[in-house]
Amino acid sequence: MRIVRILLLVLLALLIVPYLLTPLYRIGHPVSTLMAWRWVQGAPVTRRWIDFDAIAPYLPRAVVAAEDAHFCKHHGIDWGALREAIDDAQEGEGLRGASTITQQVAKNLFLAPIPDLIRKVLEFPLALWIDRLLPKQRVLEIYLNIAELGPSGQFGAEAGSVYAFGHSASTLWPREAALLAAILPNPVKRSARNPGPGVRRLAGTYTARAESPALQRCWSEN
Repeated sequence: MRIVRILLLVLLALLIVPYLLTPLYRIGHPVSTLMAWRWVQGAPVTRRWIDFDAIAPYLPRAVVAAEDAHFCKHHGIDWGALREAIDDAQEGEGLRGASTITQQVAKNLFLAPIPDLIRKVLEFPLALWIDRLLPKQRVLEIYLNIAELGPSGQFGAEAGSVYAFGHSASTLWPREAALLAAILPNPVKRSARNPGPGVRRLAGTYTARAESPALQRCWSEN
């Protein structure tokens, strides 16, 4: 019985820690659980933090266009996209992704090793908490510095840009930014360095979306 109580206390602590750490992430250079796990395993990790204001503006807009079109409007969860995903799943189309950038930040910072179903249950309230405590620009800055953006341990916009194009994320062109956004779902199988037809097609779509007035206004309104 004592062991059960100890395990419950440990579980409770693990559930509370992300909520306690979130306010501290207003500053600093947080790392993802995947980055930490690779370090523990001795696998390569390349990440050079780059501040939001130093990143070429095309990249944040392209990433939002690709990953979370309503990022600047929702409060951590895009309920409309979630309903559409559930409807599609009920019609037998499979459960497609409906995770917001805020949810992905919650997952990458705190929940990556947890099985999908349990993780989703924990992810929703944590995403709402992150959105409440951190400005939109800071959430996206963290995401752009912890997302996996290369096939061999490249994390964040700076490492991904240097690997794919040989120069800093501060000097990305619109097409390059869109190529990085296009590989985000699977940077191991998709390549911005040697993009295939599918990645090039997606990059064209994201380039156009990134120029929308709504995305251009996003940061000034948040």
